[in-house]
Parts: sequence; C-alpha cells; structure tokens
Amino acid sequence: MRLNSAMVYVKDLPRMRAFYSEMLGVKPSSETWTDSWTEFDAGGVRFALHAIPPEIASQIEITSPPRVRGQNPVKLIFEVDDVERERARLESLGVTMVQRPWGAWDGIDPEGNVFGVRSAAS
Repeated sequence: MRLNSAMVYVKDLPRMRAFYSEMLGVKPSSETWTDSWTEFDAGGVRFALHAIPPEIASQIEITSPPRVRGQNPVKLIFEVDDVERERARLESLGVTMVQRPWGAWDGIDPEGNVFGVRSAAS
C-alpha cells in the first residue's frame, strides 16, 4: 500500500488555491478543476484542495490572522532541500512560520492549517 494523494478541505478555495500554488511553486495540475476541487503534483504525491460545501462553510469563521488549528488530527509535511532558505522564502510570502522546541519549522496557511517543512536529508 502506498499513499497516492492527500486532501485538505477549505472554506475559500480560490484563496487557498493561490496560496498553495505560490507556496509549492507550481500551478494546479488538474486540467478541468471545478469550483470545488483543485489538485497539485507535489513531487510524486498528489495534493488536493476540496471546497467545503457552502452551507457548512458559511458557519466557519476564518480570522485574520488565521486562528491556528494545531489540534487537527492531520498535518502535512513538505520536504525541501534547504529548510532555512525555504523558511525565509515562505516568510517573504507572508506565511507565519513557527519554530518548534525540537528545532523543526511549521507554517500556518491562510485558514489556520499547520504544515511542516523538513529537510529532504532527514
């Protein structure tokens, strides 16, 4: 068994599509994305965003800056060649980065989802 893809439910799909496209440095790979789905090729694993249905999304408040949803049961971890260079690049894009006590770096997306950034050499 192998992981084929990962998906995150989002309230504001256009905003999150733009965020992850810029963060990953790639355009969505799905040729026919709709107003509820976007998919990226994230280096061998597909990464998708799925819009939360409007009747549910209307009940979700996203603050600015976003409230960190650190208690989510899933955390995506992105592998990079140089963690410090990537941290600096993400911060230059306005991403809030948090250094953990054990030295790792986490980022916060516009809806408060926490993602990790780790070295490909780890």
